[in-house]
Amino acid sequence: MASTIKANQFQDFNGNSIITSDGAGNLTTQKTNYPAFEAQLGALQAVSDATVTKIEFGVENLDTDNCYDNTTNYRFTPTVAGKYFVYVNMNLNSSVNNTCQQAFTYIYKNGSQEHSNGSSMQGSPGTRNDATLCCILDMNGSTDYVEAFGYVDNSSGTPRIGSSGGSTFFGAYRIGS
Repeated sequence: MASTIKANQFQDFNGNSIITSDGAGNLTTQKTNYPAFEAQLGALQAVSDATVTKIEFGVENLDTDNCYDNTTNYRFTPTVAGKYFVYVNMNLNSSVNNTCQQAFTYIYKNGSQEHSNGSSMQGSPGTRNDATLCCILDMNGSTDYVEAFGYVDNSSGTPRIGSSGGSTFFGAYRIGS
């Protein structure tokens, strides 16, 4: 024999709502991954050769709490303390084929390098390198901020970040307290 329990809200012992229902079968949980953002590079960004450079992710795909500055500092400053999953993918390249010797992606927290990923291709230079980097960072919800930087070392041509395919993006979202 089957039983039916009807409720529009489940609460914890302190009366805090855990799950609510709108009566049509749609559930809302109180666990949110906010603040969250994702931005992409709007156009190729020329950078100085062999220089770590902040990347100007100016096109917002998502910014739930207006915590990402896409016009001035190009940084994410979440207003809720917690652990954040941070990710970045960069297309690092040269304007001249087979001259890209080194290409790296960096995540900085509060102006200091936290993580990096990339490759050195000095023995066999290429034209481009896609470098992806993911990490989990503790953020205090008031002053901590995160930024993305890139580095391209070319033997000739103009070092650049980005491509026409939108493969250069940066984002973060809260995963817990």
